[in-house]
Amino acid sequence: MRLISALAAIALAASGAAAAADPPATPSANPVPSLKACNKKADAKNLTGPARAQFVKDCRAGKTSS
Repeated sequence: MRLISALAAIALAASGAAAAADPPATPSANPVPSLKACNKKADAKNLTGPARAQFVKDCRAGKTSS
């Protein structure tokens, strides 16, 4: 009887762990550009100061056109 109870407890624990596992992350259609890529774009536009900072921030958020 103890063996059946122990096996039942193990089975419940294992099924709970399997149900709690997160599915693998799917890659997004629009990957976030790297900081290096955004800085290169800002250099190409000759941006400086607050305008450059805002551009890089927007670029990293994916709010700028490529």
